[in-house]
Amino acid sequence: MKTSLSIRILGLMVVGACVGGSLPAHAQESKPWEKIPIPALRDFKPQQPRRIALKNGIVIFLQEDHELPFVSGSVLIPGGARDEEAGKAGLVELYGQTWRTSGTAKMDGDAMDDLLESKAAHIETGGGEESTSVSWDSLKADADQVLAMALELLFHPKFDEQKLQLGKQQLATGIVRRNDDEGGIAGREAAKLVYGADSPYTRQPELATVRAIKLADLQAWHDKTIGGKLIVSIGGDFDSAAMETKLRAAFEGLPKVTPAPARHDEFHAPKQALYFINKEDVNQSNIQIVGLGTERRNPDVPALAVMNDILGGGVGTGFASRLVQTVRTKMGLAYAVGGGIGFGYDYPATFDVEVLTQSATTVKATKAAMDVIAGLNSTPFTEEELNRAKDNILNSFLFRYDTKEKVLAESVRLEFYGYPADYLETYEAALKKVTLADLTAAAKKYIHANQLAVLVVGNAAEIKPGLEELNLGAIHPVDITIPGAPTGGQQGGGESQQ
Repeated sequence: MKTSLSIRILGLMVVGACVGGSLPAHAQESKPWEKIPIPALRDFKPQQPRRIALKNGIVIFLQEDHELPFVSGSVLIPGGARDEEAGKAGLVELYGQTWRTSGTAKMDGDAMDDLLESKAAHIETGGGEESTSVSWDSLKADADQVLAMALELLFHPKFDEQKLQLGKQQLATGIVRRNDDEGGIAGREAAKLVYGADSPYTRQPELATVRAIKLADLQAWHDKTIGGKLIVSIGGDFDSAAMETKLRAAFEGLPKVTPAPARHDEFHAPKQALYFINKEDVNQSNIQIVGLGTERRNPDVPALAVMNDILGGGVGTGFASRLVQTVRTKMGLAYAVGGGIGFGYDYPATFDVEVLTQSATTVKATKAAMDVIAGLNSTPFTEEELNRAKDNILNSFLFRYDTKEKVLAESVRLEFYGYPADYLETYEAALKKVTLADLTAAAKKYIHANQLAVLVVGNAAEIKPGLEELNLGAIHPVDITIPGAPTGGQQGGGESQQ
């Protein structure tokens, strides 16, 4: 009892001091953590790998790092899923898997697994949107043997029908289950609103396209792409001179590379409209507010990156962003919120703001996020926002490239897309120069509410009030039915219940 009374008296004294008088001097002092000195960022000077350009057009990068006794490498090959035939969508994914599991004429995939496991080494193959690759890693003592195995797989694969069928089964399983997760649905369908349902950047495998893929298609794809501009990279504990000799012996005798044909994809910003996918087994909504982004070659990218951080996306996103502060912190309408303008390396990425909210707050959360986005053109940027965003990005920037391995990977990426070798340094310098005027100009140029589409994936019965309250015009239901899949296993895609 006595203790409780003492606490109450002390509390009243503090309140009285706050209301009727001034606080003690020690209570008025600034918070101690605000006095912690923050050292300036060190200069950004990544140790660039050694670049070797062979006469046939193949490029080799070597990055010695003797800290640990490991060696890793990769061969990046131009051509990916965006280049496959629409009628055989899924070819590159199957190719990437079957290539490794099949193995070579000298050693099948199962035997390769056993040998690599005994050495704690790895060899992997894969297929992506723009490229395919073979990669490997091993202890230094096994580096020569593993490199030889990887090169044998690169030059002399033997695709196996049984492994292809296994890959088809796994891919088909993924297709029939692709509507299980509302996040996957939202991301996939939002991209279609920006690029179009028939775009090579939104193409998706279907059961029929997977069935159409034959073993000969895998070999034909390999034969076609292996003649492109290969980019070979090796990092780790090795001697550069000796490694260069080995790689020259393997790649210098290949024919001159065939340049990749120029792409002529067209991209147009979507019109403002509202789309809905009904998913009855959820109690929350995934909201995607999307538009067309830009390419990294765009000179406005540094200003856009800073604007992204202030809005709620990009590198270094934190709780101080406008989206988080307004939609999540002040209004309490979202589990998660964030996003901004994306930067593609050789085509425009998307503008994408994502909001995760309860079904009942779908309309409020969507309006709030759209208001924040529009506010980039009406609410002035502040010096505090500018400085904080720059610090966020530049700090994160250093950590993104703080190892030789990361710098090597970025060098390969820049080479693949045709960017200058000093792109990172010039980009960092440009970030430091971004001003408030740059932010205002970027928002005016790139933020247009009438070019943002809204997609909601949620439970129609629980969204109250209905989506018509958003005043975005007619609600367009999106059909996500999986062609050829058992009807009992499909979710959503039917009529809107709004």
